[in-house]
Amino acid sequence: MKLSVVIPAYNEERRLPKTLKSIGSYLKNQEYEYEIVVVNDGSKDRTADVVRSLSSEINNLRLIDNKENHGKGFVVRQGLIESLGDYRLFTDADNSTSVDHIEKMWPEFERGFDIILGSREMKESVLDPPQPSFRRMTGAAFRLLTNIFVGLWKIRDTQCGFKGFTKDSVEDVLPRCKIDRFSFDAEILVVAKKLNYRIKEIPITWENDLESKVSFKSMVKMGLDLIKIRINLIKKVYEKKET
Repeated sequence: MKLSVVIPAYNEERRLPKTLKSIGSYLKNQEYEYEIVVVNDGSKDRTADVVRSLSSEINNLRLIDNKENHGKGFVVRQGLIESLGDYRLFTDADNSTSVDHIEKMWPEFERGFDIILGSREMKESVLDPPQPSFRRMTGAAFRLLTNIFVGLWKIRDTQCGFKGFTKDSVEDVLPRCKIDRFSFDAEILVVAKKLNYRIKEIPITWENDLESKVSFKSMVKMGLDLIKIRINLIKKVYEKKET
């Protein structure tokens, strides 16, 4: 199998059908073998039922159904690790970045990059509509904290929910990771960098969801997670791969 597309989902019964149909429509016209994996994070709505109901309509769709909530980081790792593709993409349930952006990733994988990041911070990227000033400021503050605490200076956008991985990088990097919630993206990149995997950012078109809220409480928790990552680095936690 060439490609696995992993979608973490928590209370996404409303947005998932459109996203899954869009992804399924694109992939069914490709010549390679693929799968679409939805990982339900203990949703309280009908997310799991919605996925099951679409399985007869959308080819190669499968569900990993967690009965309890574990956090986005947990289910992203779970979905990527349990996928079968030689290349594995995770994308958000809101479909902010269309799956056809994978076409920008293939040349970079062929050049030897192991992890390809969709980036909203490149000059070629398009955000439609533009992010509100508060979101821009909080994003800039988090990038600064990320750089200070865990040293990801060369990566402009660690948080974009559109990332591609080789099978080898998933199986080596992700079992070492510990953060289940807010700063899991940064942790993955810190561990990948430590293990000398090659990382590349690509520009994207991002359909910005203005209803999405980043609370001050969430920002605090993200900062605390960065401190945990820094402590894990000092303790050399990431040098041991969990089985």
